[in-house]
Amino acid sequence: MYFTMTSPYFMQSRSIVTRSGSQTLRRTALSAFKRNVTTRSPVAVKVEEEEATISQPRPSVVPVSTDDCPPLHPQAIVQPKAETDTLPLASSGRRRRQLKVEYAKDEEVGPVKTEHWEPPDWRRQLANIREMRSSRDAPVDKMGAERCYDPEAPGHVRRFQVLVSLMLSSQTKDQVTAAAMQKLRAHGCTAENIISTDDETLGRLIYPVGFWRTKVKYLKQTSAMLQQEFGGDIPNSVEGLVRLPGVGPKMAHLAMSIAWDQVSGIGVDTHVHRIANRLGWVRRPTKNPEETRKALEEWLPRELWREINWLLVGFGQQVCLPVSPLCSMCLNQHNCPSAHRASPAKKPKAGSPRPPKPQTSCEMKLENGRESLVKEEKSEEEISPTPGPPAVPKRKRRSKDAR
Repeated sequence: MYFTMTSPYFMQSRSIVTRSGSQTLRRTALSAFKRNVTTRSPVAVKVEEEEATISQPRPSVVPVSTDDCPPLHPQAIVQPKAETDTLPLASSGRRRRQLKVEYAKDEEVGPVKTEHWEPPDWRRQLANIREMRSSRDAPVDKMGAERCYDPEAPGHVRRFQVLVSLMLSSQTKDQVTAAAMQKLRAHGCTAENIISTDDETLGRLIYPVGFWRTKVKYLKQTSAMLQQEFGGDIPNSVEGLVRLPGVGPKMAHLAMSIAWDQVSGIGVDTHVHRIANRLGWVRRPTKNPEETRKALEEWLPRELWREINWLLVGFGQQVCLPVSPLCSMCLNQHNCPSAHRASPAKKPKAGSPRPPKPQTSCEMKLENGRESLVKEEKSEEEISPTPGPPAVPKRKRRSKDAR
């Protein structure tokens, strides 16, 4: 019994396979397989290797059980690759979420791009103050720190005298400061002379400036530091000036402006602090001059920093006084938020039950050929039920006359 293999795979061998020739079949099949492999092109082999590598399961993919399942086609194994292709999309989505800083940038830029705050009508108020200060006859104009140094002295001596006048002007009127500087200049207002002068003599020279004993100590310490570190001159920076004993930010900025002709900041004293709060030139009420300086520098143009000190100081010495300001003489009384609040006696509120003057009228009448003073009292509806203050001195006068 025999049969012929008609498959193309075995067509080349043409061998007859019998039951007893199983070994011959194996040899012919092996030789045919070798010939088939050697005749393949390298491109086909490379494609098969790539398919084999793709068909290998990856450890990240969920393993598929092969029990009782037919072998998968190589194209079916590529499905996990589609799953990996979706990963960049997810990762790109994550990147968009991480790099999505548009909202954060808006938040950061928001406070920077806020509207530039400035007081309403501040330019008109400033123009009115300039008009009121046009005569320049305030004490600061005649006896301020710009008028207390010797213009013929050397440069370092002039700058030292400017600093000394600023140190003496703290809590002191300009008239007293100018008198003390005249005595110091006659004695010799240099760092060397201040160091060699004893405390008692120096105290007599600067008396009666405010806190003169403390200022004597500060003058001696400051003069020693300046002589040792700067050769009798003063520092040319705010940081160096505030290191000196008895020198604060206001004195440092004014010294930079007067002595070195440099605008480093606004010199704010009690006058500038008071007027800036009265005019509403600060966004929120400030508690001390340093807070006022920072608040003014936030909105006031830099070209006005040098001018604003002497303008407001002289204005505060003449019109906007600390107690009972002369609001009726001020050109800003109609656009100042604090007008007539500190001086109610000068302009009472409308409808006040107690006006400053008594509401009585006197008429001269003739009775029986002689003059008599008759006082006409108003009706009870117009007069308040409580007696006014002028009634008390009248009773005292009557008692004196009776005595």
